[in-house]
Amino acid sequence: MRRKKTHDMLTEVELEFMSVLWSLGEGGVRDILARLAPDRNLAYTSAATIMRILDDKGFVTSRKVGKQLVYAPSLSKDTYQTRSLQNLSAKLFDNTPASLVARLVDDAGLSQESLEEIRALLDRRLGDADD
Repeated sequence: MRRKKTHDMLTEVELEFMSVLWSLGEGGVRDILARLAPDRNLAYTSAATIMRILDDKGFVTSRKVGKQLVYAPSLSKDTYQTRSLQNLSAKLFDNTPASLVARLVDDAGLSQESLEEIRALLDRRLGDADD
């Protein structure tokens, strides 16, 4: 049995595959390939290699069903989003989440509606802290 490597972050291609797997719940290489953009034109063997790497890194689990491997995410999309934001905050914003949010709000060209949604989220979170 291969020893699992531990990595915290996904490459762009790995994230593309994980996004498909999160939406499927579980699936084989052919299932994943069928959900990729039609112009992706990726060979089965290349896709199988990416899934093996994700398995080695511990992002997915696999089980044999007949002759094919069926993969399932070993962490939720929400968990990975949290991990990614924490990593981004630590590496790019000196572990200061307020700086990350400030950059988003100041530079992203957010609509008034988006800013109001962010304010409502913050108000709700601050209200929860008072309880």
